[in-house]
Amino acid sequence: MTTENQDSTTTENTTETPANTSAPATSERPARTGGFRSGPRRDGDGDGDGGRPGAGSGPRRTRRPGGKDRFASRRRVDQFGIDGIHEVDYKDFQRLRRYLSDRGKIEPRRKTGLSAFHQRSLTTAIKRARYMALLPYVANQSR
Repeated sequence: MTTENQDSTTTENTTETPANTSAPATSERPARTGGFRSGPRRDGDGDGDGGRPGAGSGPRRTRRPGGKDRFASRRRVDQFGIDGIHEVDYKDFQRLRRYLSDRGKIEPRRKTGLSAFHQRSLTTAIKRARYMALLPYVANQSR
């Protein structure tokens, strides 16, 4: 009888041992396919938005109520390329002033529409014009 009791306790212990171990439950969960940002989560509530507000599967709306975006989507052209200017001259401060913001910062390429070559040349010319005091480093600030 002791053998049967020992056998029953060993079978009970073996059945309890895997449940009590602190092994991760990754083997129970199915593997996700696709990797990073592969789509909607499979364990969600099924609406496909991933829990983010405003990201539902409904029709897309325009960003602004009037249908106008914050920035105009017109195509900017490389004005130096059109005018045939290869190297931007720092003495042409009237032209350089158009590429400064109202605070005196150099406008980025996505806003000016210049090619990478002309944007680098423009930046160098503006810095030289600032050094020669043809352009201000900062805008006039009135308080």
